[in-house]
Amino acid sequence: MGEMNLSLNYLAAIIFGVLAFYVCIRIFYLPLKMLVQVLSKAIVGGAFLALFNFIGAIWGLTIGLNVITILIVGFLGIPGIILLLVLQHITG
Repeated sequence: MGEMNLSLNYLAAIIFGVLAFYVCIRIFYLPLKMLVQVLSKAIVGGAFLALFNFIGAIWGLTIGLNVITILIVGFLGIPGIILLLVLQHITG
């Protein structure tokens, strides 16, 4: 009888563990997905900005590489570069 009770405890623990794992995955999925999206856009924006600075140096057009400019270019793309160039021209 004690052996049967022990196996039910194991079964209940396994079911609880699987349920807890499922709940954790559901809770952290969306923030993790958003973090991956922001990081991927930042990487693309940084590469695009570095390429622009490499090519734009011929005409004297460069944009500083920092977190804000990388995220702007990552989220907006080419309009982000145009926005940064306009802001750089306005601020002198």
